Amino acid sequence: MTSIESVTLEAADPTAAIAFYATAFGLGTQVRVRGSDASTTGFRGFTLSLIVSQPSSVSSLIGSAVAAGATTLKPASKSLWGYGGVVRAPDGAIWKVATSAKKDSGPATRDVDKIVLLLAATDVPASKRFYVDRGLTVGKSFGKYVEFAMPTSPVKLALYGRRALAKDAGVSPEGTGSHRLSVGSDAGPFSDPDGFDWEAASV
Repeated sequence: MTSIESVTLEAADPTAAIAFYATAFGLGTQVRVRGSDASTTGFRGFTLSLIVSQPSSVSSLIGSAVAAGATTLKPASKSLWGYGGVVRAPDGAIWKVATSAKKDSGPATRDVDKIVLLLAATDVPASKRFYVDRGLTVGKSFGKYVEFAMPTSPVKLALYGRRALAKDAGVSPEGTGSHRLSVGSDAGPFSDPDGFDWEAASV
């Protein structure tokens, strides 16, 4: 079964980006950083979501991210589906922190239950077929959203229509240039229909 071992974010100042992620989210090997001066403007066509157990954990992680230099795109708040907020890291990557729980069940923790990479697709059905042809199995699919079944993968994958994903992130859908993202997986290397690069997973 296809697994995403890590995502690599490209930043103009990789040292600062590494320090930010260590302070803000305390992430391990699933999120890596390397230097890049590739031109990029506006929405890069992806978001990363941290799924946690309860609202206080959302607030803790969003608070530490903002304190470390992130910009708030959507303040943490309640919604029909739970509780969450969105920030933009200093390197430009957009992060959503969310939980389906409506109430806290204990003290806040910094434990992340799941990391989800959401890729903006220009043509969701075409991108869905592309990934299915490369061995991924669809878990959920409705409208312009597709979630792949990856039960043992350190990073989960989903596709969303570009405008819908940008709206969810609280940004304009316009953007040009590099995604500044590479996906490390046993399915790579290849580039998908929207130009997202997949690499062979490295230890």
